[in-house]
Formats: sequence, structure tokens, C-alpha cells
Amino acid sequence: MSRLISAAQLADLMAARNPVRLLDVRWSLAETNGRSAYLSGHIPGAVWVDLENELSRPGEPDEGRHPLPSQEDLQASARRWGLRGDEAVVAYDAGTGLGAARAWWLLSRAGVDVRVLDGGLAAWRRAGGRLESGEVVIAPGTVELESEDAGVLTMDQAAALPSIGVLIDARASERYRGEVEPIDPIAGHIPGAISVPSTTLLDEEGRVKDHAALRTLFAEVGIIGDQPVGVYCGSGLTAAQVVLVLSELRIDASLFPGSWSAWSNSPGRAVERSPSQEAG
Repeated sequence: MSRLISAAQLADLMAARNPVRLLDVRWSLAETNGRSAYLSGHIPGAVWVDLENELSRPGEPDEGRHPLPSQEDLQASARRWGLRGDEAVVAYDAGTGLGAARAWWLLSRAGVDVRVLDGGLAAWRRAGGRLESGEVVIAPGTVELESEDAGVLTMDQAAALPSIGVLIDARASERYRGEVEPIDPIAGHIPGAISVPSTTLLDEEGRVKDHAALRTLFAEVGIIGDQPVGVYCGSGLTAAQVVLVLSELRIDASLFPGSWSAWSNSPGRAVERSPSQEAG
């Protein structure tokens, strides 16, 4: 089953009155709290998800900017969102895919059947979908999240991965090359990593490209077999989007949650700045 759902498919699901829990996970570097945007207009029935405080937690610099929430905190949040385990769950954001992918990655690892709205709220509006404003009040859910440790890379595992598989850097190419670093203390990338900016996986409207184009892109950087694959980015958000796309292609990939924000705040970690390999 696809990890993505189109705006048309979501509209059909809602029109058929099938139970669906909608999660509004709007987030950006410029506006890390998307609550005001949510209150101004969201897909009918959607609940707001606080990425900074529900899909992440405060941490030390060497944990990165978005450390993973505890299992207990994530379950409490999922119940606040009304998750019960017997209905479809669809996460969306403004259209970048970053917030929704983070929700997908955390919840799917915990046993929740969740999909991401391809193209996000922008796709919904282009398709003529209506919005509603204000808060959505729902009864607390009863979901029981599973504990899952697979699919997560430690810093040491990320460092070792290029010698046995492929480590993807999902940030913009200029950050990978070390030409600029607007956020973290050191510019560059993890030695041996290859560059596959998450934006290259999307079309002009922010939707995931077709499978043939994606397979060609990944083949260009050597992802063609069953070798181990890992992904990191700046703080673990963009990387989740790449893991989602790889999952669409039935390619298993692990995620380094601390990503470059953790690596660059950890003394003694090697840094590479000259291009190693980049997706065309």
C-alpha cells in the first residue's frame, strides 16, 4: 500500500464518511509554530500537531535540534490527537512535506497505519478542497503505540555506514558542499555521505515524483541493490521525507535523528567539505 494519498483520494475517503483522523503538522524554519495558520484554515476535522513539542523534545546540542520524543510522550500526544487504531490516519502540512513526513515516520514505526497527503494543503486547495477555521475538539483516543527501535541510526552507526552502504545527506547541495551553513556551527557533511537534496524528489507542485524518475535519480548515486541505506539532514525532519520516498520504492532506509545539527555540535567528529557524490 502507498504511503501517500492524493487530495482526490482523501476527498473521496471523507465523502464516503469513512473514519479518518487528519493531522495538521504545519512547520517551517521561519514559522516553527503553525498553530495560528491552522486556526486560520485547515482541512475539516483536522487536529493541530505541535512538531516542536509533540514530535520532538528539548535536548542537548549534541542531540540535534529535534531529538525524538519519548515513547510515553508520543503516545500521550497521539491520544490527544484522537488516534484509536481503527481509523485511517492522514498527516499533512503546508506542502513541503517535512512536518507530515516526521509524523509519518514516528507513528508508522510505532505501529500506526498513517499516510501523507501528497502535496499537502496546497494540493488540497488546488483540488478545490474546502477549509474550516478554529479549533477542532475531539474525544481523546485510546491508541496503544508499539515500541520500535529499528530504523534509527546512532551517530557512530551513521559514521560507519558509508563503508558498508549508502549514507544520504538530504540538505541543500550548497550546505552539503560546505559553501554555506546558516544554522549549525560547522559547514560540511559527514565523510562519505552522498548528496540527495529532498527537493529533487518533488515536482514543481510539491508532490512526490513518479517512481521511474525516482529510481533513476537514486540509481545515479548508487542506490540500486539491497545495501544498507541511511539518511540524515539538518535536524532529522527532511531526512524523514527521504525515508518516506524510499519506502514508496520499497527501499528500506534508516534515519539518523540528530543529523548534522548533532554531528556539528559533537567535538572530534570529522567533517568533509569537498564534494563526494551528488545526485544529478
